Amino acid sequence: MTAATPHIPVLLDEVLAGLSPAPGETHVDGTFGAGGYTRAILRSGARVIAFDRDPDAIAGGHTLEAASEGALMLVEERFSRMAEALERCGVDKVDGVTLDIGVSSMQLDQAERGFSFQTDGPLDMRMERSGRTAADFVNEADEAEIADVLHELGEEPRARRVARAIVAARPITRTAQLADVVRRALGHRPHEKKDPATRTFQAIRIHLNAELDELEQGLAAAERVLRPGGRLAVVSFHSIEDRIVKRFLRQRSGANPGGSRHLPDRRDAGPRPSFESVAKAVRAGEAEIARNPRSRSATLRVARRTDASPWCRSVQQEGRQG
Repeated sequence: MTAATPHIPVLLDEVLAGLSPAPGETHVDGTFGAGGYTRAILRSGARVIAFDRDPDAIAGGHTLEAASEGALMLVEERFSRMAEALERCGVDKVDGVTLDIGVSSMQLDQAERGFSFQTDGPLDMRMERSGRTAADFVNEADEAEIADVLHELGEEPRARRVARAIVAARPITRTAQLADVVRRALGHRPHEKKDPATRTFQAIRIHLNAELDELEQGLAAAERVLRPGGRLAVVSFHSIEDRIVKRFLRQRSGANPGGSRHLPDRRDAGPRPSFESVAKAVRAGEAEIARNPRSRSATLRVARRTDASPWCRSVQQEGRQG
């Protein structure tokens, strides 16, 4: 369990402080990736059941699993399905759930996976190595659909211009090709800190892997599997994800505002709060950003499960708004 971690887990100390893992506890790492959070939780003496939808991540974790002497179980599955998977494993409730949302450093670093515009590779972006590729999407979707995806999931202010350029440049099969199309459409100055292709790649990846639906369903699944007093720690990397997490926890903690002064306060009309906030949102400090630039956009939110029953529904689409 002491093998070197290939990538630096973001906000690791803060995540561990929020989770407070202890010997004898059982924790879920819903996004195993390169195993950074899992290794740290194992060092506390807790057991970890780690999920990942990426078969490469699961294969890469087998050595750690074998060395854990039964303390680690790897499950190739989406974290949104953790409740059903845990039930199959004979596990009813857990003491902690950790989610590190979005693409992993490991995936970005592998050019053949097609997630990154910084190195050329096939335009793939599939987390599960199956189904529709990013190349399929950009070559088959109509201009309006591409523009909607870029606007809604990438928050690209010039989505229509980029979509028009993509359609005009088809067929597009390589990451470098798509990045060049976007840069020419938006104008690119080499000294600019943020590459203009960032939002387009983000949007296509999120769309292709249904990442926002996965997050919404995963939060509701965590609510079902956490025992009273169990902790939820979620690290997100852009505003859409963080809004979903924030809205979910605000709803489930009963912290949503009541009615206006002209309407009755309805905060006592719904289910009992299933979570309580542990601390304010946490972001990386300057030292961590210097050590790990990926942490620059990270936000951590931590909450503790109450003894209330799970709510009947997830935050759903409203979490993407406001």
